[in-house]
Amino acid sequence: MFNNITLEYPYILLLIFIFVICSIFCKAKSPSYLIPHLHIFQESNKKTNIFLNILKYLIIVLSIIALSSPIKILDNKLIKNDGINIILNLDASGSMKYRDLDKNDESKNRFDVVKEIVKDFINKRNADNIGLVVFGDAALLASPLSFDKNAQKEIINYLEVEMAGSKTALYDSLASSINILKKKEAKSNVIILLSDGEDTASQIPKDVVLRLLSKYKIKVYTVGIGPSNKSVLSQIAKQSNAKAYTAYSKKDLKTIYEDINNLEKSKIEKNRIILKDYLFFYPLFLAIILLIIYIYIKNKE
Repeated sequence: MFNNITLEYPYILLLIFIFVICSIFCKAKSPSYLIPHLHIFQESNKKTNIFLNILKYLIIVLSIIALSSPIKILDNKLIKNDGINIILNLDASGSMKYRDLDKNDESKNRFDVVKEIVKDFINKRNADNIGLVVFGDAALLASPLSFDKNAQKEIINYLEVEMAGSKTALYDSLASSINILKKKEAKSNVIILLSDGEDTASQIPKDVVLRLLSKYKIKVYTVGIGPSNKSVLSQIAKQSNAKAYTAYSKKDLKTIYEDINNLEKSKIEKNRIILKDYLFFYPLFLAIILLIIYIYIKNKE
């Protein structure tokens, strides 16, 4: 029951010892008066005084416990470990509507299949910091770099073909991803670029993008759907010291992302997220109730 209960500020409990020491050695001096038969009054109040002293100590102790902030640890999860920064660049242009990747289910278009494969890939990258960029006429940041895999998969569920336009701003999407990664310190920053067509809408030239990739040492693993744009994707992958792939089916895509899943991992900063429930209210509430009782009895005397 109390296994996961701890204190955020345990050193505050030392105030209890200070209070005990002061109650013994720091008593206020008061003048003495000789009153006949005083012992009769003292005996009548003895039980009340003992009860009030117990109340006083309980109020102080409970208040100090509340100050030390008792918490219950609900979950303790490592969210940054031995991983890399990855941006998933997904082509959502009009041509991704074609239904030719999943031979077993022709109701799914290319983008539906890609979303399914990408969500499976995200599941396998528990230690990695992952972001999502979708592109059509322009590049759209769907998710910044994050370790929240459940949120990212939920976002992917809402992505649709042509949500960023029907054209293909491939180079602009790379530039957007580079802008995200360029200030991120890690041994390896990676973009996984998936596209099924030639660039038809970018404002940024390919040569500029290639220079930026080289400058910031970012790898781009390219995944082309069908033979279209194969030479450009191969050039991008080669000049960024990565690898180019071509997929003609859902099975190919799955194999490609499994291969990319074997990327070398590098150490980036560690961090833990601790989900906790604050319990200070309980001792504080009890201390307030006892204080009310203490004041009531004192006023009644």
